[in-house]
Amino acid sequence: MINKKKKSSLFDGRIMKRALIDSFIKLNPLNQLRNPVMFVVEVGSILTSLLFVQSLFVPGAESPWFIFSISLWLWATVLFANFAEAMAEGRGKAQADALRGSRKDVNAKKLSEPKQDAGVTPVPSSQLRKGDYVLVEPGDIIPGDGEVVAGVASVNESAITGESAPVIRESGGDRSAVTGGTIVLSDWIIVQITANPGETFLDRMISMVEGAKRQKTPNEIALDILLAGMTIIFLFATATLLPFSMFSVAAAGQGNPATIVVLVSLLVCLIPTTIGGLLSAIGIAGMDRLIQANVIATSGRAVEAAGDVDVLLLDKTGTITLGNRQATAFIPAKGREINAVADTAQLASLADETPEGRSIVVLAKTEYGIRERDITSLGAKFIPFSAQTRMSGVDLNGRQIRKGAADAVAAFVTSKGGVFPADVTVTVDEVAREGATPLVVTDGKDVLGVIRLNDIVKGGIRERFAELRKMGISTVMITGDNPMTAAAVAAEAGVDDFLAQATPETKLALIRKHQAGGKLVAMTGDGTNDAPALAQADVAVAMNTGTQAAKEAGNMVDLDSNPTKLIEIVEIGKQLLMTRGTLATFSIANDVAKYFAILPAVFIATYPQMAVLNIMGLQTPQSAILSAVIFNAVIIIALIPLALRGVTYRPGGAGIVLRNNILIYGVGGLIVPFIGIKLIDMLVNFLHLV
Repeated sequence: MINKKKKSSLFDGRIMKRALIDSFIKLNPLNQLRNPVMFVVEVGSILTSLLFVQSLFVPGAESPWFIFSISLWLWATVLFANFAEAMAEGRGKAQADALRGSRKDVNAKKLSEPKQDAGVTPVPSSQLRKGDYVLVEPGDIIPGDGEVVAGVASVNESAITGESAPVIRESGGDRSAVTGGTIVLSDWIIVQITANPGETFLDRMISMVEGAKRQKTPNEIALDILLAGMTIIFLFATATLLPFSMFSVAAAGQGNPATIVVLVSLLVCLIPTTIGGLLSAIGIAGMDRLIQANVIATSGRAVEAAGDVDVLLLDKTGTITLGNRQATAFIPAKGREINAVADTAQLASLADETPEGRSIVVLAKTEYGIRERDITSLGAKFIPFSAQTRMSGVDLNGRQIRKGAADAVAAFVTSKGGVFPADVTVTVDEVAREGATPLVVTDGKDVLGVIRLNDIVKGGIRERFAELRKMGISTVMITGDNPMTAAAVAAEAGVDDFLAQATPETKLALIRKHQAGGKLVAMTGDGTNDAPALAQADVAVAMNTGTQAAKEAGNMVDLDSNPTKLIEIVEIGKQLLMTRGTLATFSIANDVAKYFAILPAVFIATYPQMAVLNIMGLQTPQSAILSAVIFNAVIIIALIPLALRGVTYRPGGAGIVLRNNILIYGVGGLIVPFIGIKLIDMLVNFLHLV
């Protein structure tokens, strides 16, 4: 299972063992063709191996031991690159194996129609098809992905999220989606199957977490093309050196031409082997970090896009605020008693099971001593809240008690022949300006007062938005509240902009507006009404608790269903891009140092004057060449932890990031090889390896 509580260590023994085996399997030339840089190194390894065998029978200018040493370290270079990729894939494969182990073919209770008392036919879950209805009762494993069409139940989703706390799944609303393999703990539900066998969310998760099936992203493809181009240029340049060297020796009548083994070594040190060997591992590790955050991405493209996001659209409730608004005060209309407001508000809320409704009942009871009553024994008819009326309440003994949005209640009062009091309008505006939500209470056409609901902004959220601003990302709060309430909450939270009274159409229009300006937009959503906007957004994170429509429209699924996860996703995306950029900078910079080590060694026999370029003081041409080849190999293995963990991302402008990149990895890439090659040269000569 995916369990963020039990992550594998970076160098888990089982993963390393598997990676070592995969390193040799990946030597298949057909596999290496996907990476032109390492394919050239492998061809060079094969060529020097053949030359070593030849040198055993046909003496040449170089000793067999020198040729063998070069060949050995060229093979090590390829294996180290394969090991880096295999290590990155290893954690994903381990998670995929665990997921496969959790997948079971269970007996399902198939229904002829979506009714609990309909005929039940036991069938294996593998025989269920899209559109089938199944009954799931306490202790049953949900046999497949689907939507709850009847009932409500407590479900254990730890097989998917790693969390043992049960969640509620019910028909209708935004918490109707269920995942195959999870377990119903209490009550019952009827599920309509939404995926055929082999197409379930668990199957998609297995496919996504397996690094071997990861598709290259556009940025990665572009960098691959650049590296391939550089490799081809250096290949042609090196190929011309052999006839040039032979001509120079013949013309001068002295010296020795460069050998094929030396030229192969030169080519391998010239081409960008460091980033070429780590590029795939960086991309796979980026997706793995997302998986460790309990987020499944449909492609690496989505992860990269997260790193380039310019605008974040965030729901207010549950993301910026704690989510459950609480009644904090009753404010009577002019000439009305506060106890009458509290009593009527409690009556209107007795059957309202929302956190807001329950808080109104509790406030009236604790502050004004009004005991809670049984709405059934009163013979009252509950009027549920709807998006159309934006009110709820009860009809009781000829009374029509309502509570709801000010404009909705005003329309209701007017329809009854009443007049909405001006002082109540003033109170509503004052409450909204203070960032609270006003609900107006009316008994028929008599407006009694206002209920104040406070929505608490999450601690630390303002600082998170400040960090995003440093990244160059603007934040937009989306809410169904009125503009004044939205403005107050936005100011307290520190967001850059807000969209009040949001509808699916206005969300979609806002995303298109930003995209038309050349910006990349990210958003979260969990409802069917979020699906159009999720489909339009560049990075769309659907909540696992949300509807099937939302999950299909998004390009990421948050298994924890935590709306604030979007901020973490953006940071992971930026970390991926930074890691790739910094290691590419380091790779190209350290190639410059290798030129100073190997170029004088290659041509010193032909042009003795080139000895002046031996600024590192390397002892012999052979030790210089071997030292450069060894460093070229070991630097890959040394950078694997950085490629897998990623470069630490710190919020800052593009200029600051570029400066740090050049100073740390550019300058570092120049200095480290000088030191490393010199130390290796000293060790090679001390051990008399050449």
